[in-house]
Amino acid sequence: MSEIDSRLAALGLILPPPFTVPSGLRLPFDFVQVDGSRVFVSGHGPQGPDGLMAPPFGKLGEELTVEQGYQAARLVALSMLASLRRSLGDLDRIRRWHRVFGMVNSAPGFTQQPQVINGCSDLILEVFGPERGAHTRSAVGMAELPFHTPVEIEAELSIHP
Repeated sequence: MSEIDSRLAALGLILPPPFTVPSGLRLPFDFVQVDGSRVFVSGHGPQGPDGLMAPPFGKLGEELTVEQGYQAARLVALSMLASLRRSLGDLDRIRRWHRVFGMVNSAPGFTQQPQVINGCSDLILEVFGPERGAHTRSAVGMAELPFHTPVEIEAELSIHP
């Protein structure tokens, strides 16, 4: 078992299956794109163990609490890791996380986007440690996100050849 797979298992974390695209939706882009040692991860939403978008749905500061948003951001991190594993074959190939860009479906006046996106950052650091997992980050509020998901996150990282 790889080092990262061992850490995931020790933490009790399970990666979801490929995203189940809702009927009538077309996604004409790559979830992960590798260019040499650079890896770009498209925006992912929270995903459940069945491959579907995971509830709860709604705006932070209106229908959802910061803790619900934090947990949704953890699910997004797992979804990104699952896409990376499918694309790279082995998560141990990840050399370093460089950038996380977190978007939070925010009600007017909601300003706790950083606390929400900490769910993703904390999980990456738990799994990859401070050497490989430390990253730069933005956490911004959005008026709306697709399907009324609370969080969407994209990332950039580098891999060993």
